[in-house]
Amino acid sequence: MSSGKKVVEVINLGDELLLGIRDNSHLTFLGSRLSQYGVGVRRCVVIRDRVEEIKKYFKDAWKNSDVVITTGGLGPTTDDITKETISDVLEIDLTLDSGAKKALDDRYRKLGIDIKQNSLKQCYKLKGSVSLPNIFGTAPGIFYKDKKTKKILVMLPGPTRELEPMFENEVVPILRKEKVIRHSDDYLQLRTVGVRESELDAMIDPITKDLEAVRVAYCVHQGILDVRLSSDDSNKADAEKINEVANKIKEQLGQDFVCFGRYSIAELIAYRLRSMDRTLSIAESCTGGLLSSAFTDIPGISPTFFGGVTCYSEEAKVQIADVPEDLIYQHGAVSEEVAMAMATGISERFDTDYGLSITGYAGPEGGTKADPVGTIYIGLHSRKGVWVNKAKIHGSRSRVKVRAVNMALDWMRRKLDDIFIADLVDDIE
Repeated sequence: MSSGKKVVEVINLGDELLLGIRDNSHLTFLGSRLSQYGVGVRRCVVIRDRVEEIKKYFKDAWKNSDVVITTGGLGPTTDDITKETISDVLEIDLTLDSGAKKALDDRYRKLGIDIKQNSLKQCYKLKGSVSLPNIFGTAPGIFYKDKKTKKILVMLPGPTRELEPMFENEVVPILRKEKVIRHSDDYLQLRTVGVRESELDAMIDPITKDLEAVRVAYCVHQGILDVRLSSDDSNKADAEKINEVANKIKEQLGQDFVCFGRYSIAELIAYRLRSMDRTLSIAESCTGGLLSSAFTDIPGISPTFFGGVTCYSEEAKVQIADVPEDLIYQHGAVSEEVAMAMATGISERFDTDYGLSITGYAGPEGGTKADPVGTIYIGLHSRKGVWVNKAKIHGSRSRVKVRAVNMALDWMRRKLDDIFIADLVDDIE
């Protein structure tokens, strides 16, 4: 295997990826996780479940890289041919893994299903390889290291809910042991919201321009801008310099600084609410449940987040969020007044300390001259009062929805700074 950083290539298999039936989230996940540990993906190809295509692209990847990761094609159906094809290329026999077969037998027995002969193909592995347990599915993964070349092959299942935990729980520890990836993060990340990439670059350049050891990279995603500070070396002096630079950037960003690391804004809000023993409920319209989902993605959130409702129609806003009907008639369902009423109504209905709401025009139709498509109103209610924020977002319907959620979360994060101070005074008194 080559010295220094390892060369990694990814092969995503599946006709459904090329047909657009399923998003290729595998590259995003694997690229992010590997780069976190100091290894980048040099190349990724997406191919069909065809023997000749698998042979062609695997041969090339195996020849030119240190680590090859494949995703998909390990299941029981006739189009799951990844393992068999690669076995043929490497001229390595497939052998039945008794442990994998027992796990499959136990799983099917619990489900009351008779195991079929075609299901057994999932229990075969390359001779000399290690089966990777699949806690959320039936097809084990495979880890194989060639004794002569030291090249590594990792074969992962296609479903995201199976692939991601298998990679985290099984593959990462092995790659650390094999010294493919580092034991700690390869970079220090700052998460920001509310500042453009060009503005942030102009802010950071005077701080880093004379520091050759510090590298700066940016990653923009739906209104959130991440800054990654890293060094080619991992010595203590460079690490201290990166921390010093990061703290200087944080000071200049002010409220545009969100956190160090990869915490979501919803996680930070949840932490602050929990620390003050406060609760939250949500009423949303055009975002269709995405805002509530941002909180329900957080494990153990139930003591803090009481619930959310999607009140899409005017009738739902009245019946579920207790918005006065005449308010909608006078100002329209997309308005400051309705956003505030939604936040207040849901907070009172769920008996929570805070109520957060979104109403708007996600497009492509709708809107008015005053409030065109992309107009979003965000309401926030607390025992200290009720506030509203108006935003305009350009882009597709899906982009408007995601950006609206991020804007709502960021605005609440900022408002909490002032509200919590007042709450603390009340608690002391």
